[in-house]
Amino acid sequence: MSLLTPDSGLLFWMILSFGIVLVVLSKYGFPVIIKAVEQRKAYIEGALDSARKANEQLANLKAEGETIIAQAKEQQNAILKEAMMTKEQIIAEARQKAADETRKQLEEATRRIREEKEKAIREVRAEITDLSVAIAEKVMKESLNNDDKQKQVIDKLLDEVSFSKS
Repeated sequence: MSLLTPDSGLLFWMILSFGIVLVVLSKYGFPVIIKAVEQRKAYIEGALDSARKANEQLANLKAEGETIIAQAKEQQNAILKEAMMTKEQIIAEARQKAADETRKQLEEATRRIREEKEKAIREVRAEITDLSVAIAEKVMKESLNNDDKQKQVIDKLLDEVSFSKS
């Protein structure tokens, strides 16, 4: 017996056992294996579909993200423009308020100066009137009454003489 050429009896039993194994496998084994392969194939196809859907969703989310970022940039620019306009408006209002306040203070100072000047003139007139009456009393050696009529006459004379020059 040689290793390369088997005996006819051995060959017969090998073919018979192969046939029995083939029949048993085709009846019980192959349907289970085919079913498992088909389930695996369906699972893989489902996973591929899920992956495609996930990629599509990711692309959509990416596009939405870019849109949101663009909108955010536009809003940021709008907010910055509004802030600049508000800043310029506040500065303009502050300048206007400062100018108004300066004008009011200047007017108030001018009014006070005018009032002080008028007060000083009234005081000087009163002093001149009193001095004039005192001088007139000494000159005439008689006491003049200090009534309103005399003061009016003196004020009139003072207006005509000394203050008409200024």
